[in-house]
Amino acid sequence: MTEPASKPYRTNIRDVPLVPGLKRDDGWIDMKVQFLIDKQAAGSTRQVVGWTVLPPGAAHDRHLHHNADEFWIVIKGNGIMYTEDGEEPSGEGDVVFTPAGHWHGFKNTSDEDVVLVWGWSGVGSLEDSGYESLPKSN
Repeated sequence: MTEPASKPYRTNIRDVPLVPGLKRDDGWIDMKVQFLIDKQAAGSTRQVVGWTVLPPGAAHDRHLHHNADEFWIVIKGNGIMYTEDGEEPSGEGDVVFTPAGHWHGFKNTSDEDVVLVWGWSGVGSLEDSGYESLPKSN
């Protein structure tokens, strides 16, 4: 059994740095991503909570997590979400749940920033999530 975090944790979004090293080739297209709660910052081995800003045209291409369920809430803006069945409009107030092992993603198709709050359950880091991006077709 996984040990819980050793103590409560609090931060402020203004104090959390952007996640470095997220590569366009891995589906992270012009996104600003922060891990607000994760194994490194909070000692949480069972949960990651993040904040993402997608400027106009930015996207998180189709990807999946072999080891983590994911949710996201569209706090601001709108765009399209990628599902295994194609694309669907998604906008402010939408709450989306994707079980582990299912393809998903989001693209800002508007001319304003999109803000997402999201989380992974069952893991404490990107590495632990079993992240896989959909290979690009030539």
